[in-house]
Amino acid sequence: MEQFDQLQMNAEDTAPKSLYEQWNELGYPKQGNKAKVKKFWDDYFKVEKEIYAKILSQPGEVISGTLSELAQKFGQPVLTMFGFMDGTNDSLKTPYTLEELTEESQISLDYDLAVLYKNMVKAKADWLYHLPQWKEIFPEEKLQELYQEQIKSGTIVKPAKIGRNDPCPCGSGKKYKFCCGRTA
Repeated sequence: MEQFDQLQMNAEDTAPKSLYEQWNELGYPKQGNKAKVKKFWDDYFKVEKEIYAKILSQPGEVISGTLSELAQKFGQPVLTMFGFMDGTNDSLKTPYTLEELTEESQISLDYDLAVLYKNMVKAKADWLYHLPQWKEIFPEEKLQELYQEQIKSGTIVKPAKIGRNDPCPCGSGKKYKFCCGRTA
């Protein structure tokens, strides 16, 4: 019995890793050379920009196929295309469970373009939300509106602090310290 358990543990250790696991090890290593990781992301962002430029040049077209077919269409390795899916998934009308994606998973890049633009702003990916293709999709005023909506959605507004001697906000007419500001 002990031998069987050991064999099973060894088999699990050698089981092929999912695309999700491979991407996370590559892009988010637990330890490693920071310069190498930075170079990886710099190179990836250039590829990402090229893919988005192609997609946004035909905004009404829904691009579909297996993950492997999409990788071929954009001239990228499957793992890079998976990374693209990781970054774009929240902007799709129907997001995917990334942990379940395989090379043969059927993908449909059907975007809510306003959400896509706002997510690019949220990610501070100026190389993406400044792509010239956006001006063919939305007028400048709409781009500004979407930009402002996203910026404001991440802004935390703290209520004004009530001073001890200020009138109580409950409307009693008393000072705050003698009304709602009383400590027990």
